Amino acid sequence: MVLSPSSVDVPDAPVAASSREPVIETKNLTKQFRRVLALDNLNVEVPPAAIGLLGPNGAGKTTLIRILLGLSNPTRGSASVLGMDTASDGVRIRERVGYMPESSVLPSNATAADFVGHMAEMSGLPKVAARQRAADVLYQVGLDEERYRLISGFSMGMKQRVKLAQAIVHDPQLVFLDEPTAGMDPPGRDSMLELIARIHTRMGMSVVLSSHILEDIERVCDFVMIINGGKLIMAQPIGKAREDMGEIVVRIDGDVDQFIGKLASLGVHDVRPGGTAQTSPFPDVIVRHTSDDVYDAIRDAAADMQLPIRTLRSRVHSLEELYLQAIESGDAAAGGEHGS
Repeated sequence: MVLSPSSVDVPDAPVAASSREPVIETKNLTKQFRRVLALDNLNVEVPPAAIGLLGPNGAGKTTLIRILLGLSNPTRGSASVLGMDTASDGVRIRERVGYMPESSVLPSNATAADFVGHMAEMSGLPKVAARQRAADVLYQVGLDEERYRLISGFSMGMKQRVKLAQAIVHDPQLVFLDEPTAGMDPPGRDSMLELIARIHTRMGMSVVLSSHILEDIERVCDFVMIINGGKLIMAQPIGKAREDMGEIVVRIDGDVDQFIGKLASLGVHDVRPGGTAQTSPFPDVIVRHTSDDVYDAIRDAAADMQLPIRTLRSRVHSLEELYLQAIESGDAAAGGEHGS
């Protein structure tokens, strides 16, 4: 079922000229609340994707989303969404962007059809088209038979689906989802994640998924953005981030210390002994995969030492390991700044 029938007029708004253009861009974005620096000089370009927004409590995620929705202005710097400036084009941004809040904001005395239809009208759709669009999108999220029931009688999972429906009813280019699986049981959570994946892959919307559940982001997203203490720690495709922060395990037939020293002479310093596996008499050396040049250095070191390499394999980190490493490195950098 199509959510954007050609017969429906939608509000005019600038649209990205190319799918390669960033859906979100910030330049020196800073937000100060009296003594609290919520965002600290964020510079990032985010491509059209399913984007996971990660960070501990107080990291600045909510502040960032509010600025990107045009609901709050930065203290310094700038931000743009779909090519529009958040400080001056907030209304036009919200015409092209959807938002699913974490908090429970649904009217209990309204039906799902009435509420989602009202939100479609608020987004600029004519009344008749808004009602039709509401019916279409409630069918998409699995609430077709319940759309005329009062929201007060809905389960937590059904209420989350209503919030998702109102976020996408106006067929936005980008949708922000704040903890969309909060309070849901495992089957409901799986179903919600399937819906989110469908929104991105089949309906062509870019998605920003803010969640503390790393598994949710790992299942749905292909790009990750990590903030900590208001600073941008990482923003890149998840696969590339895993590679860049992954490791290479080299099993050698020789002296570990000499091999590590040889690697250091070739400019590879992030190396440590890995011990000896129970199934093999040969020791392992763990090398951080900072770039593909590391493989060349391993080859050259082994050749120069005439040292046999028994096995060589990459070890990719999980998103949880990636997140913890990024947060730890961010904390260490902040500690160094404070200590200087």
